Amino acid sequence: MSTSDQDQAVDAPIAAPEETAEAEDRRLTPRQARRLRIVLSSVGMAAMAVVLGLRIASRSSVLVVGVYGLALILCGIVIELSRNGRTRLGSWLLGVGLVAAIGSDWLLIP
Repeated sequence: MSTSDQDQAVDAPIAAPEETAEAEDRRLTPRQARRLRIVLSSVGMAAMAVVLGLRIASRSSVLVVGVYGLALILCGIVIELSRNGRTRLGSWLLGVGLVAAIGSDWLLIP
């Protein structure tokens, strides 16, 4: 038994080289992550624009325009953050912001 064998725990599984290569292949490259966030933000922006149009058609309110206008601005900010490489911050902002917009629509707008 060599010293390298003694350093490893007895129950620790040893990963095969092909398993680690597959795990690395599934991860997104930074460019792919940026593009994915940009696409998600663009889809969110389009969805918020459609919902804004529908909500204004049903009841015209400054609060409706404010909530969905802020959601549209947030999606634009996330697109810019993703373009500049701040994908994690953009992901968190997009998730929290869209949940906040939907929640405030449900709670604030009659």
